[in-house]
Amino acid sequence: RAELAPAVLERATELLRDYLGVALGGAGEESSVVLRRGLGALGGGGKATVLGAAERLSAPHAALANGAAAHALEMDDTHQGGSIHLGATIFSAALAAAELAAAGGRTVLHAAVAGYEVAARLAMALGPASHYRRGFHPTGTCGAFGAAAAAGLVLGLDAPRLAAALGIAGSQAAGSMEFLANGAWTKRLHPGWAALAGLHAATLAGAGFRAPTTILEGRSGFLHAYSDGADPAALEGSGNYELLQTSVKPHACCRYMQGPIDGALALRASHHVDPPDVERIEVGMLAAGHPIVCEPLDAKRRPASVVDAQFSLPFGIAVALVCGSASPAEFAPPRLADPTVLRLAARVVGVRDSRLDAVFPREWPSWIRITLRDGRVHEAAVPRPRGDAGNFPTPAELDAKFRTLAARALPDVAVARLAAAVEAFGEAPSVAPLLAAAVPLAG
Repeated sequence: RAELAPAVLERATELLRDYLGVALGGAGEESSVVLRRGLGALGGGGKATVLGAAERLSAPHAALANGAAAHALEMDDTHQGGSIHLGATIFSAALAAAELAAAGGRTVLHAAVAGYEVAARLAMALGPASHYRRGFHPTGTCGAFGAAAAAGLVLGLDAPRLAAALGIAGSQAAGSMEFLANGAWTKRLHPGWAALAGLHAATLAGAGFRAPTTILEGRSGFLHAYSDGADPAALEGSGNYELLQTSVKPHACCRYMQGPIDGALALRASHHVDPPDVERIEVGMLAAGHPIVCEPLDAKRRPASVVDAQFSLPFGIAVALVCGSASPAEFAPPRLADPTVLRLAARVVGVRDSRLDAVFPREWPSWIRITLRDGRVHEAAVPRPRGDAGNFPTPAELDAKFRTLAARALPDVAVARLAAAVEAFGEAPSVAPLLAAAVPLAG
C-alpha cells in the first residue's frame, strides 16, 4: 500500500470530521428515527455503533443508519465532476468494517481515499447528466462500488477479492430520482443503502463468493446499463486524488442551490434587499440541475415537505433572502408555511444558461439577478460556490460547521471529546475511541 501525502490524509481527516458532523446532525431527524425503528423491528441485535443514538445494530444496518442520517440534512460533501455525495457512503461503510475488523484510524483513512476515488471516477465515467436522465442517483449507484472498495480494504482483501467485491456491488447498485415526485425520504436512504451494499459485497467477496469480472465494461455492465453517454476513459483518473476535488456544503440543501444561495446572501448583505421591494428574481442554472430544483415550477414555489424544500430553488433563494441564512433551521416545517417566504418564492425563476454548462461538471457556476419594484437591478455572479474544492472552507469554518451540527446530538463536552478523537484518529490503533465519543452517554 502506497503511503499517502500528508495533504491527502489531512483532507481525508477534514472530510471525516464533516461526515461525523452531518451524521450527528441528522441522527435526530424523523426519517433517521423511523429508519432505526424499522431496522430494530427486524430483530437480530448487533454491537455496531449508530452515530448520535443509543441503539446498537448489526454492522450492515449501522452502516445503513449512519449513511442515511449523514444525508438527512443535505449538508454532506459532494464531488464536483461526478455530482455525487461520497462521505455519507464511504465513511459509513469503512467505519462499520473497521469496527468488525478492529482496524485503526490510518487504515480507515487510506480506505476512504480509495473509496472516494472509485465512486467518483465511476460517476464521472457515467456522465452525471446522462445518469440523471435515466432516473438514477449517482450517490446510490456509484456509491455501492466505492463502499465495497473502502470496506474491502479495511477488511484486508487482496486484489482479486477486491475485484470480486466490485462485481458483487454492481448487482446492488440502486437509487431512483423518483423521490422528487413527492419529497420522499428514499433519497436519504441511498447513501446508507450503498454503504450496506458495499459492506455486504466486501464480506461476500472475502468469503469467496464469485462475481462477474466485467461488471463495468461488459455488454450488460454498469456503464452500458446505467448511462447512454458513458466515457470509460474517466475511469483512468486525472492523476489527482478525487477526494481533493470534493466540496463541503455550507447550506442545508441540494448542491445545485449552493451557488445561487451564496449570490442571494451576498446581494442581501451589500444592498439590504427588502423582500416586499422585490419584483423578480432570475437565477442562472446549470442544465443538469434545472429539472431537479426548478421543475415543475409551481410545485417548487410551494414545497410540501422538508425534502421538497431542500430541492426547491425558489424556496432556497427566498428563505435565504428573508432569514439571512440557509441552515437546517430554515429548511424546517415552520418555514414551509411562512407567507413572506412563499410570496418571495413565487417571484423566483431558474434560467438555463449554456455559458454555465460549458464548464460543467468541472465547475458549478451560477448567477442571480434581483429586479426591484422601483426598477433597480442587483446582480451577482458566483463562479465557485462556498465550500467548492477551489473555494474550500477555512479550518475555522469547518470547525464551526462540525460543532454546530454535532451539538444537535451531543452536549458540548462530548463534542469537544469527539473533536479531539478526530484529531488523533490518524494514529489511533482502533476506531473504538472515535465511535465511543460519537454516541450519547447513558444517563
